[in-house]
Amino acid sequence: MAEEGDIWEELSEIPPDPPKMRDKCSQCRRPSGVCWCPGLPKQPLNPASRIIILQHPAEVKRCLRTAPMLTLSLGNEKCLTYIGKKFPSVTKHNGLAEILNDPNTILLYPSPDAVPLNEVNAVGIHNQKPYNLVLLDGTWPQAKAMYTASPTLKKMRSCKLVDVPTSEYVIRTQPAEGCLSTLETGAFALSIVENNPSIRDEMLGPLKHLCKFQLDNGAVTHQSKEFLVKQKSYPKLIGKRLAKQLKTIPDTQKLEKDC
Repeated sequence: MAEEGDIWEELSEIPPDPPKMRDKCSQCRRPSGVCWCPGLPKQPLNPASRIIILQHPAEVKRCLRTAPMLTLSLGNEKCLTYIGKKFPSVTKHNGLAEILNDPNTILLYPSPDAVPLNEVNAVGIHNQKPYNLVLLDGTWPQAKAMYTASPTLKKMRSCKLVDVPTSEYVIRTQPAEGCLSTLETGAFALSIVENNPSIRDEMLGPLKHLCKFQLDNGAVTHQSKEFLVKQKSYPKLIGKRLAKQLKTIPDTQKLEKDC
């Protein structure tokens, strides 16, 4: 019996076979079957301005985030990402402080003094230099927390997107009408400051590809929480937290809200 016990003990120490991993796309890191790279521009776009993404750490783990689409749609150094909850960090965000203090940097955030982005000079108009367009990547509460915790962001010139169509990210539930994904925010903003609508159309390719694939394979179109609440068709009673959140999101809010 002792010998049999020894055998079982030895067998129990043999590591199990690792689970078979699905092949992943080397570019977007998504499983090959659900890769959205066919929707990317044929060649990375090279606008004069660039996108700066300030990303909440929780966004890194989201499987359907759109920031990678933004990064892969643009050429080298045209999209920079900094991860954190407070910006800038002297030890973690090399070069960010200089970018945020640049007079040609714009924060896309609906602060009380934010002006419509289409009211600023496009690049080249009156010798306007290329812009650094700063996006906060996270849910609305996360974006608001990052803004509140970062005094530098509060001092920046801020702009908001207005008169843009409903988000094409139809497979996710947005918190309110008018909310856009990070990709859409960046695409619309670049097309405005570069005065080039084709930028927007090309950059939205991977999002359209992803949504079409999901809808063709059983996903359903989602309405925003705000819309469902107004129509009295939200599937559950809203709590105080959601009610408060909906009240704090301006009608013109156009930030990343993949929640």
